[in-house]
Amino acid sequence: MFKHEFARGLAALSAVFSAALGFAAPASATEDDFNIWLGQFATIDAAEDIYVRVEAQERFTNDADRLGQLLLRSLVAYRFDDKVNAGVGYAYVLTDPVGPVELNEHRLYQELNVRLIESDGITLDSRTRLEQRFFEERGGTGWRVRNMLQLRVPVTPRNRIVAYTEPFVDLNETSVQRGGLSVWRNFAGLSFPVAQGIDVVPGYLNQHVFRDGEDRSDHVANVNLFMAF
Repeated sequence: MFKHEFARGLAALSAVFSAALGFAAPASATEDDFNIWLGQFATIDAAEDIYVRVEAQERFTNDADRLGQLLLRSLVAYRFDDKVNAGVGYAYVLTDPVGPVELNEHRLYQELNVRLIESDGITLDSRTRLEQRFFEERGGTGWRVRNMLQLRVPVTPRNRIVAYTEPFVDLNETSVQRGGLSVWRNFAGLSFPVAQGIDVVPGYLNQHVFRDGEDRSDHVANVNLFMAF
């Protein structure tokens, strides 16, 4: 059973990673940037089947020289059972690139989480988000869908390998969305429990941004703090 479930999870994630690498191989030169991303995530049980999640992310861009993006996000969700939950949320995103004007984004989103595999400590989870994006400086509403597949595999009694892949697809075109596949993120790291309900997960994240001209590939040192109460 262990070998079968592990093989299924690994095959699923490997297939998506392979597709990601294929899509992310641009025909022309790619602009590269080194980033440092920090994230703090807290999940709070509000009732028996309801939980709240709040998070903050600080993304240092341009060779990690400046705070290029700040994200604040919240979610209220309902647990249908131990494998399926869904919720609605709001996010504020401040993007401050070099050169172009900064953008203040207000984002509504709906989220569905499904545990696809759980066996002997190995888990494979799917998270699907449908987002509605509003910008103070621009008109129109951007619709975007993103799906993350995340695999966790124990390597010691305390530590787990964490890997995920997540494509972003723009469902329409606006002044800030090109339409179609726009971003693809791939992450690999290792979880370290530091206290009851608190884990630190450092790792490497690659974010490939698809653009009409030269694509951009962000090489990210990513450190996230997860807390559950």
